[in-house]
Formats: sequence, structure tokens, C-alpha cells
Amino acid sequence: MRVICAAGARPNFMKVKPVIDALERRGVDTILVHAGQHYDSEMSQVFFDDLGLRPPDRWLGVGSGSHAEQTARVLTAFDPLVAEIDPDIVVVVGDVNATLGCALVAAKSACSLAHVEAGLRSFDWSMPEEVNRVVTDRVSDLLFAPSADAVENLRAEGVPEHRVHLVGNVMVDTLRSNLDRAMARPILADLGLVAGAYGLVTLHRPASVDDPLILSRIVEALGVVAAEIPLVFPVHPRTRTKLADITIPAGLRSIPPAGYLDFLALEAGARVAITDSGGVQEETTVLGVPCLTVRNSTERPITVSEGTNTIVGLEPERLVAAARRALAGGAVPRTPAWWDGHAANRIADVLVG
Repeated sequence: MRVICAAGARPNFMKVKPVIDALERRGVDTILVHAGQHYDSEMSQVFFDDLGLRPPDRWLGVGSGSHAEQTARVLTAFDPLVAEIDPDIVVVVGDVNATLGCALVAAKSACSLAHVEAGLRSFDWSMPEEVNRVVTDRVSDLLFAPSADAVENLRAEGVPEHRVHLVGNVMVDTLRSNLDRAMARPILADLGLVAGAYGLVTLHRPASVDDPLILSRIVEALGVVAAEIPLVFPVHPRTRTKLADITIPAGLRSIPPAGYLDFLALEAGARVAITDSGGVQEETTVLGVPCLTVRNSTERPITVSEGTNTIVGLEPERLVAAARRALAGGAVPRTPAWWDGHAANRIADVLVG
């Protein structure tokens, strides 16, 4: 049996690592393809190093660009590779442009296609990732859902039951297997931070950072919160350019992007997390850290209904009010059903049969 596992951007690496490990433990010939949507050291190599993820077998070199450019480059680079390798199955993870491109190639080839993290829906078509999620699920043969609500979404869309498998969250697999290593990192001491005495900020989505007015208002709100608790802000490369003409308020400390282990340590030690990331919503739920999501919707509603997440939208007043409530109340660790660290084993069991 030969399986291609395709990953292209930072969120994918944490998802694909446990799947590759589980397949290789079963003796499956597994080929790791890196699409190269995230390609520099800060966004790619450091995650391979931290996760112990072996070097990719193939590199597509997609690079940056518009959604159309990235997807088109994946299509033209991945198609001849699939023809050459002739896999039994292509496994794609997440919802980035590389996920969609690899899925479309696999769907038109002789192999089967499996989607890890299937069924997540924000029902917000202004999110490019929503288009990627829906199309990828529609063309997949096997759909591995992380939670019961994702299964219900696929059922409502008419996906046959035999194609859908509730397996749990592979991000949690990676978190649980690396938490002790992360907590041993000196990142808090290096930054002069004390656990529970700072907040963590991440922003990178177009809806949050591309409009200068929206971004400046969010930063202004972060300044209000930072007057009550220091905020640490690992700045995504695309966000860094957007902040060039915005004054960073006192108390909001920007730092370079953090690797997986350092970022996990920062998350675990935070009093509150303020983010527009999907993965941070999940990780903070498991860690018991109050999370304020600077978006109008989430494709991970389980983090709200069973976790520590609150959707605050893009209005500064809502962000500040929610931050004050979180600082006053805190949160407790939650473990949604199936988030037990064994999702990748369930996926491998289905793939191997």
C-alpha cells in the first residue's frame, strides 16, 4: 500500500505528523509531499524540527501569491507527481489552498482521496477556507471528522454514511504528545514572562489584518487590554507588513513568529488568548485557557459549546469587554469527546483496513 500525505502550510504540519507516524507503524509506504505554501524558516522548517517530522520526500515549491495563483501552482505541480508515484490513497489535511489543489488532482486520478479534518463549517462564504473545506469534502472518498458536529454537517450535505468516520482531532494528538517538551522550553523566562500574568495574541487572517481601519481598531483595543495585562504578540509575516504604518501601543509586545513548542508553551502559560486562528481555538480548549476569537464566525463551534472559546467579532468594544470578563473569571480545561490523543490511530486503522 502506498499513501501520499500532502501538507502545505504551518497548520498542516501538526495535523499530518501523527497520521504519518500511525501509518508507518503499520508498515505503510508513506510519501510526504510539502507543497511549499509556507516555505521560510519561521513558518516551515522550525515546525519540522520541533515536531520531529522527517524531511519531505517531495517539494512542490508553490510559494506565496493569490488564492488562484497558489491553487493553480499546486495543480500543475502535484498532477505529474501523482501520476509518477501512483499512490493508492492521497491524504490531505486542513483547509489551506494546498489542501484544495492536492484534493482536486487526486479526485481526477485513479487513487482514493481522504480528508483529515472533514466536516468543519463556519457557514461564512466570505472565508476562502470555507470554500476549500466544502469543495475538498465534496470530492473526497473518505472523510475523517474531528467532532460530532462535523459529522452532522456532512450528513446534512448528503455525504453517504459509509464515507464518514468520526475519529477525533489530530491537532490534539500532537499537543498531547508534545506538551511536556513544550513546558520544558525556556521561552517564558527568555521573554521575562510569568505564567498566568500575560495574554497571547495572534492575528493573520485577511478579514482581521488586510483592512487598515479594521486592523488599527483591533490594535487600539489590544492596547486597552494591554493596560490591564501585558500582551505578547508573535507576528505572522503577512501581518508584519500590515502593521508597518500602525503605532503599537504600550504593553503590546511584538515578537517574531514562534516555533511549535515555544508557541505551545506561550499558550499554556497565558491568562487569555486573543486570536483569529482556528488551531488556537482548539488548543486553548484543551489547555483550559480562555480564548477570544476575533472573527464573526468559527468552523469549530465545539470550542464554544464545550470549550473555552468566545467569538467576539471585529468590534473593539466587544473584544475589550470579553477580555475583562475572561481576566475576571478564567476557564477550566475541557476534553471534547474523541479528543483523546488517538485520532491518528483511528485514521490509520480505516486506511489500512
